[in-house]
Amino acid sequence: MHPAQGLCSFVEASPSPRHAARSLVSALSAAGYRPLDLTAPRWELAAGGWYVARGATVIAFYLRAERAPRAVAAVGAHTDAPHLRLKARAAYVSEGCFQLGVEVYGGALWNSWLDRDLGLAGAVFTLDGAAHALRIDKALARVSQLAIHLDRKVNDEGLKLNPQLHLAPMWSLARDGADAAAEFLALIARAAGVDEAAVAGHDLSLYDLAKPTRGGARDEFVFSARLDNLASCHAGLEALLASGAHGDADTLPLLACFDHEEVGSGSVDGAAGTMLPVVVERVIDALGGARSAYHAAVASSLMVSADMAHAAHPNFGDRHEPRHKPLLGGGPVLKSNHNQRYGTSGETYARLKGLARKAGVPLQDFVTRTDLGCGSTIGPITAAGMGMPVVDIGAPMLSMHSARECAAADDHAHYIALLSAHLAEGIARGA
Repeated sequence: MHPAQGLCSFVEASPSPRHAARSLVSALSAAGYRPLDLTAPRWELAAGGWYVARGATVIAFYLRAERAPRAVAAVGAHTDAPHLRLKARAAYVSEGCFQLGVEVYGGALWNSWLDRDLGLAGAVFTLDGAAHALRIDKALARVSQLAIHLDRKVNDEGLKLNPQLHLAPMWSLARDGADAAAEFLALIARAAGVDEAAVAGHDLSLYDLAKPTRGGARDEFVFSARLDNLASCHAGLEALLASGAHGDADTLPLLACFDHEEVGSGSVDGAAGTMLPVVVERVIDALGGARSAYHAAVASSLMVSADMAHAAHPNFGDRHEPRHKPLLGGGPVLKSNHNQRYGTSGETYARLKGLARKAGVPLQDFVTRTDLGCGSTIGPITAAGMGMPVVDIGAPMLSMHSARECAAADDHAHYIALLSAHLAEGIARGA
């Protein structure tokens, strides 16, 4: 099976960040990885695969020997994507329709959410604090666009949307005497398999029901939602499962898939939190290493911050720096920014170039135009917060942050190969 087909299956199973984390845990568990509890006073570790999961964040690693690692070969990605997320008191009535109040999560392309069949996924929380997975995989909701007859200048002057007023989807017709809030509570309680009286809150996302698919004349494309950044999560997962058990016994291969990257990572489960350094330090501590051994290991490590990259757009070629135009199908992209929007340094740039050459993986460069702003990743956050060297890479794609995105199938295979080579390579330094 082509790796892009596996990607399509992974994205289809992951309509929300929490579902993405469940997909990761399911695959890790099937491969024999064992869970660890962050609240346990001390971890008892043996050689083999382990993971920690909290919320929509999963950190997994493979212990190649029963001694403290001297370096970490890490891949960092994120499980969240820009989308429409429900407000706490979501259901209301307007113009004869039941609607849902939404908050735009991250830098979504608002117009891409119009006139799509939308499902609902995430978690419902009961009064005991338990999270119950929910997925309503049907055409439940829709954000309808205003007809051109009522907006005659839309094609000439562009679509103008107010997210408070114009992105609320309808999900039912209002009936005399019907209570929108009560009906919505009944709907989500039934879907989550819990009693209505026990529901205390929810974390729910709308998602496009169109399934991920291969496309193009030779199936060279992947058309899908949430490629940014589930493609990196899937590539990192496949790389860890393929390479975790192989390589230098003093190097710890690790995959960290965080929540909340699209909104700045500043949360308990985000890359700016303490979860990653705590996991690494506890592994070293459990195997008899001192805190100084942790600091030495971090300084000897390398994280590949894996987040999707902008491919040169065939209709907007002028939006790209002329000598740094990654092409769809041209291989993974090495991302640089001297203003530290990416974590790549001169040293880590060179190390990644050498790794790609050794692995036989084609590599492209991306630098944003000097007169345009540059996005960012978990790379600079990890570099600054942990003191761990970082290099930023991604697979090239189009329609980033749309409800429906596009990438090249063969790039995903190269992406996995490059991350596998990184996790398999021993990078521990010193005696």
